[in-house]
Amino acid sequence: MALGLAVTIVLVVVVLHFARGTEWESAEDITDELLERRAKTVPETDFPEPMNRSIGGGASAAAAGAVAGGEGGGTGEAELEGGADEETSPGEIPDDEVEYFDVEFVNEGKTVEVANNETLLEAGEDEGWDMPYACRQGQCVSCAGRIADGPSEDYVVHDNQQMLEAAELEDGYTLTCVAYPREEFSLETSEAP
Repeated sequence: MALGLAVTIVLVVVVLHFARGTEWESAEDITDELLERRAKTVPETDFPEPMNRSIGGGASAAAAGAVAGGEGGGTGEAELEGGADEETSPGEIPDDEVEYFDVEFVNEGKTVEVANNETLLEAGEDEGWDMPYACRQGQCVSCAGRIADGPSEDYVVHDNQQMLEAAELEDGYTLTCVAYPREEFSLETSEAP
């Protein structure tokens, strides 16, 4: 009896082994297609790659890179009109054309002479102050400050800021990472709208 049972089990295993199955095939791998579809729904940014900047001080604006165009334009954004050359950034003003303005950093308790080809953030960092920032490209409000003397655009030129609306600029708010002075004024740092 045991021998018969063993032979039967072996035969069943052999038959199952050589039998044709249902020829089931797995579904097509759509991972890449799905990732491409999802990527199209996420807007592109020009932020530098993670770990290419330090938060709170350190890297220069040139090291962080520059934003190339974009929507929502702020003042100072380069525009092409009829094939004309792009407008240059205030940071590209030649040394022989540089002007200096006294900027009072209210929260730091000091007045600093700032060149019109240097951002307010860079000027504060040159003084050794740990000024807040994140993107260094005018695409966030981490570095925001407020010009107490009036509308910010009367006192600074923004080079491609994309976050502040006209009413906020009118209230004196500025993004220190892309703001270049063109008059003397008082600045309250760490003031966001």
